[in-house]
Amino acid sequence: MPPLDTLNEIPFVPFRSFRSFTTKVKSCEPSEVSILNQKNKKEKIKGYEVVLEDTILFPEGGGQPDDRGTINNIPVLKISRRGVDAVHFVSTEIPAGTDVNLEVDWSRRFDHMQQHTGQHLITTVAESMFGFPTTSWNLGEKVSSIELDTPKITEEQITVLEDAVNERIRERIPVTPVLYHDKDDPKLAEARCRGLPDDHEGPVRVLSIEGLDNTLCCGTHVSNLAHLQLIKLLGLEKGKKNKSNLLFVAGERVRQYLGRSYQVEKSLMTILKGPLEEQEDLADKAVKASKSAQKAVVSLLRDLALLEAYKFKTNPDKETVLVLHRKEGDNEFMNKIVNEINDKSVTCLLTVGDEKGAGLFLLSGEDSVIQELGPKVAELLEGKGSCSRGPYQGKCNKLSHKTKAEKLVREYIAGIKSEL
Repeated sequence: MPPLDTLNEIPFVPFRSFRSFTTKVKSCEPSEVSILNQKNKKEKIKGYEVVLEDTILFPEGGGQPDDRGTINNIPVLKISRRGVDAVHFVSTEIPAGTDVNLEVDWSRRFDHMQQHTGQHLITTVAESMFGFPTTSWNLGEKVSSIELDTPKITEEQITVLEDAVNERIRERIPVTPVLYHDKDDPKLAEARCRGLPDDHEGPVRVLSIEGLDNTLCCGTHVSNLAHLQLIKLLGLEKGKKNKSNLLFVAGERVRQYLGRSYQVEKSLMTILKGPLEEQEDLADKAVKASKSAQKAVVSLLRDLALLEAYKFKTNPDKETVLVLHRKEGDNEFMNKIVNEINDKSVTCLLTVGDEKGAGLFLLSGEDSVIQELGPKVAELLEGKGSCSRGPYQGKCNKLSHKTKAEKLVREYIAGIKSEL
């Protein structure tokens, strides 16, 4: 990071000055970290931990995610704090002593600056107006949340709070980081703080929103509330231990949120065949109609199950094996057929779902048949199943293999008959 003694001047320097930075590599060591991949699953990646003499790339801290950027055009995949050092994880070795140029991913950085400063503003106004202290916050990928120590916030209070924070934005109030080199400085006691990290070293940084708030914070922020542009409070979610989570977006995220909402509105106008003002009523009618149709489908499936069982039982040439597939069925449909046949000497292989995809399966018959064939059928259909004093049934991923399962069942039953 830029020398700590210069941080007081940062708010008055144009943003562009800190999008790139030249420094030197102090150390580069092989390492392995877990990083979320595109499927949002953790993936271990081998690479190198690089510590620089100085950096403009922010390591995770204060509720704010880490920056992204490049070192000599090599992407930085993760930045963590280790004592006073920012540790940059890269996939390519950069030897110690190398002169490097840093570039920060400015869109990500500025977004985090807006959300983080927005959190400070909401926090201080919520506490001063309503006595709701902030206990934690989360800077989400699209929407952020502030945990307030209150079990209830009214809609009226949310409206008043939103009006108040946006009025402060319009007042163009300066936001200034101030350094205290002595942790025992009595002025620090005047700042809001949930405590310093155990491994903290060096000066203590206080974020000052002129005339509103002083808070200990290590994160990155805008230099004037005007840079927040706008804050929209989206509503509440129930928090833990009688607390409330206040959802919000700030700055550029408001525009993005509005764009996504408009696209949804346009889609719903087509789906519901009506204007925005009528969408709530139209959606309610659509849901009720869907529930009514679903009840009718369930009733018809029951009748169809009874019919299939009756057709099998009254067939003069009936076999001892019943194989049946129906795309629209469910577990109740399959169990209804088995219960109506009510004959363990009949082996039933029933499947429902997309013939080319996933679905459900059921195998019923003699206990010995179920125990022997159940797991094998599940394996053929690439699924999992179980039985508990009844049929062997479960979910599967390859209904396209049901002919193989049928062949297995028929050959097994034929083998038993030949032995008799």
